[in-house]
Amino acid sequence: MYTEETLLPISALQHIIFCERQCALIHIEGIWTENLFTAEGKILHERVDSGGAESRKNIKTAYSVALKSLSLGLTGKADVVEYHKNIGKWIPFPVEYKRGRSKIANCDRVQLCAQAMCLEEMTETVVSEGAIFYAKPRRREGIVFDESLRHETIETAKRLHDLINSGITPLPQYNRRCESCSLVEICMPKRISNRSSVKDYLEKAVNDIGHCAPNPARRYGD
Repeated sequence: MYTEETLLPISALQHIIFCERQCALIHIEGIWTENLFTAEGKILHERVDSGGAESRKNIKTAYSVALKSLSLGLTGKADVVEYHKNIGKWIPFPVEYKRGRSKIANCDRVQLCAQAMCLEEMTETVVSEGAIFYAKPRRREGIVFDESLRHETIETAKRLHDLINSGITPLPQYNRRCESCSLVEICMPKRISNRSSVKDYLEKAVNDIGHCAPNPARRYGD
């Protein structure tokens, strides 16, 4: 169990799955910049971040719901929580809004699962399903919070706490995803990665020269 003082943002789970260095730059060094993608995401969240609630038939909808889990060590807000009436009981159904499309990686699903596990801890109710609304296709993707996804969420939360507690920002490893990151100009993955490669090359070259150099204690013919 974590304490209130050690709680970390639920949103950081997505950051650490996407890139540990990005996560450290944001949550250890406090660096954040906007780009087209983050701006679009902010616009998408304007309605849900306003708070409030709605009700229709057997569904109640709450916006910008505060969340917390001492077992995961996480805090944050759910974009939307729908409460579905089932046999006289209201069951939470979290809905996360994303600007792009569904991803192969589980970063969005883990973030939503963490919200569900927070709701379970807060309401003492099993939350078995939720959804992610993707703006590009304008479609919901239903998510089942099975044991595999829950395990990944727990392990990711532990990894997040370990990274933040270490206080160390990892070196970059450049890949295609870097170009969509709003921190690419600050992170400089190509430049720093190349420097690391040059350093390794020079160290190897020095070691090779050291192994090949003649031993001054030996004389020719000995």
